[in-house]
Amino acid sequence: MIFATTPSQTVGPYFAIGLPWEAGPHAVPPGTPGAIRIAGVVCDGAGQPVPDNLIETWQADPAGRFADLHGHGGPSALEGFRGFARSGFEVGDGSWGIVTVKPGAVPGPGGAAQAPHIAVSVFARGLLHRCVTRIYFADEEAANAADPVLASVPADRRATLLAQPTDDGYRFDIRLQGPGETVFFAV
Repeated sequence: MIFATTPSQTVGPYFAIGLPWEAGPHAVPPGTPGAIRIAGVVCDGAGQPVPDNLIETWQADPAGRFADLHGHGGPSALEGFRGFARSGFEVGDGSWGIVTVKPGAVPGPGGAAQAPHIAVSVFARGLLHRCVTRIYFADEEAANAADPVLASVPADRRATLLAQPTDDGYRFDIRLQGPGETVFFAV
C-alpha cells in the first residue's frame, strides 16, 4: 500500500464526483406498471431539514427477488428492475424521494418471511458512518405483525419505520436523533 490509512472523517458536504447514479432515484424505469413514489425529509435532532443528505435504498421486487446487477444469481423477472436508488444530495432542501415498486416478502432470520420492506442507508454531514434503517409499509398490517425484525423493535418505536400512504405513494420521514428518532440498526 502506498498511502497510510487515515482516520474516519465526517461525511459531507458531498462532492458530485462519484455520487451521481445513472438511474438516480429510480429503482425501476419510468413508466413501470405499479410504480410508486416514496418521499420524505431527513431532519436533525431539532427537527430541521438536513440539506445535504444522501439516501440509498435496496429492495426486492414484488415477487421477493432481487436485481442481478452484476450477472450473479437469479435476477428479478420485472423488466428493468434495479432495486437500488439514490436520492437527496441533488435537492438541497432535506427532501428525498425514490420511484420504485412495492417489494414482496423475503426470507428472514430462521427462514421466517419478512414483511415487505426496503433497506435504507442514510448519509449526512455529522455522521462518521452511515445509519441503516428500513421502510415498512403501514398498510401491510398482517405482514408487519409477523415480521421477526420489526418484532425486535420496541412497540413504541415501530411507527418510525412505517411509511404512510399518500395520494401519490408513501411518505417516510427520517429523524436522525431526538424525539421520534427513526430506529437505526447496527449492521
